Amino acid sequence: MINNVAFDENGLIPAIVQDDVTGKVLMLAYMNEEALKKTLETKETWFYSRSRKELWNKGATSGNRQKVINIALDCDQDALLVTVEPLGPACHKGEETCFHNSVEGKPEPKREVIHNLVKTIEDRRKNPIEGSYTTYLFNEGIDKVLKKVGEEASEVIIGAKNNDKEEIKWEIADLVYHTLVLMNMTGVAISDIKDVLYERHVRKKEDAND
Repeated sequence: MINNVAFDENGLIPAIVQDDVTGKVLMLAYMNEEALKKTLETKETWFYSRSRKELWNKGATSGNRQKVINIALDCDQDALLVTVEPLGPACHKGEETCFHNSVEGKPEPKREVIHNLVKTIEDRRKNPIEGSYTTYLFNEGIDKVLKKVGEEASEVIIGAKNNDKEEIKWEIADLVYHTLVLMNMTGVAISDIKDVLYERHVRKKEDAND
């Protein structure tokens, strides 16, 4: 891989770091050949500091390391996309991503809503808030959540039978929310569901084409 990398005149290549689960862009840094080699060897991100003129291992001081999942070169081979499992905030200011200052548009794209909801549900479990519906569900227990999942599934069916798009959207949203609460209670992560879907639909298709 390194032989194909087009480092610039300073021996550097920009590396875009992306959360493997959410797809959120976490940071932009630079690697030289040694940093890239260390990243490949250790499966953790290493970069080259242009100001300090030295290598640095992300999270070595803060503990917010990044476990490398995949590294890809762009079409011109002069930029890297590094997908990682972040073990803490990417930004030195404590933010999840270095790109937290919105210039235009909404600060939190809709594509992140499910993952943000998962975080909120987990926070309500660990830090109950009086008056919170999610806290209420955790207090009531799994039987209450199972009942709600069943009710919302029935409402989806009714909406579909009525061919009412607005009703279908609202009821599916309710079903998704209550299912996410159930997943939290039973220790099932979104990544687990993605793994099952991948094995059923993507891997199965790939194997059929072999």
